[in-house]
Amino acid sequence: MTALSFACTGVRADPHAAGPTLLFRLRITAPAGTAVHALALRCQLRIEPARRSYGEAEGERLVDLFGERSRWGSTLNPVQFAQVPLMVPGFTGETEADLVVPCTYDMDVACARYLAALDGGDVPLLLLFSGTAFTGPGGFQVAPVPWDREATVRMPVQVWREMIDQHFPGCGWLRLPGDLMAELLAYRSRRALPSWEATVRDLLGAAETAGALR
Repeated sequence: MTALSFACTGVRADPHAAGPTLLFRLRITAPAGTAVHALALRCQLRIEPARRSYGEAEGERLVDLFGERSRWGSTLNPVQFAQVPLMVPGFTGETEADLVVPCTYDMDVACARYLAALDGGDVPLLLLFSGTAFTGPGGFQVAPVPWDREATVRMPVQVWREMIDQHFPGCGWLRLPGDLMAELLAYRSRRALPSWEATVRDLLGAAETAGALR
């Protein structure tokens, strides 16, 4: 095995990505004198919610994920954030690379619900590494990256918010079954409504009117 070490020196949103994307800056260090021809990495990212504190309002919004605050001693478990590959070109000694992590705004996904519940501060993240290292002074020697390689980073909540606002300014996200979407589309077409927002507002208005007539 190759005794590589990993550190995450920062995280930022990618302003040029087509969808919400975070860039984690990695510093990778090899033993002195070791030539690394390439690294094929698998990177798993986890949120570690037990490593930060929460305000009262945040705690209320996290009930659906972790239950009542009195139970958090046993329920505040890590939340899967992402799992992505990374190819690192050759280097000797030390190198840096960006880990590209596409993100979701789907509120049915636990990590998105968790992040949306936070008012501010940092998000404690653990990065776990595995994969294959191609090394050797002459030719290739193939060795696994040890499974215990990891790094930690605290991502500012503001970074997440700015990334989401870049792609979905002032908007939320709702996932519906296909048959219900078809019904909504038919309703929108019958009423000649200009947008989904107008469609939902029309339905809410009809529901309020029906309630007032009862």
